Amino acid sequence: MKKVLFLLIGTFFGIVLYKSEAASWFRIYEMFNFHSFHMYGIMGSALLCGILIVQVIKRRGLRDFFGYQIQIRDKENKVTRYILGGFLFGMGWALAGACPGPMYVLLGSGAFSIGVVIIFAVLGTYIYGIFKDKLPH
Repeated sequence: MKKVLFLLIGTFFGIVLYKSEAASWFRIYEMFNFHSFHMYGIMGSALLCGILIVQVIKRRGLRDFFGYQIQIRDKENKVTRYILGGFLFGMGWALAGACPGPMYVLLGSGAFSIGVVIIFAVLGTYIYGIFKDKLPH
């Protein structure tokens, strides 16, 4: 049941990304060249909603769909890892023209060349998993 629910939510999320043009390479290109507010508006509103929802979850002790208590752990105060991680994520996003969510949306919309990016993203994740314990965190 959980897998079906997650599949439905993911499909809905993909449709929203596609219809809002958040998966459009041209919109991402405009964003990185500071020519359009479209993507900044989408990300800013998502950030604002996320902040508000997390605060409501923390303050009211809400439960998930299956009745389990939602637990949000505090983040470590190591700024360097977030700066380096954000830089690498942003560079990958700029070079590929898509971040991980829209990559699958682009594949589903028929942009099959993104398959190469997906293969290397999965390979990079696998390699990170192998070396995770040996890396400074």
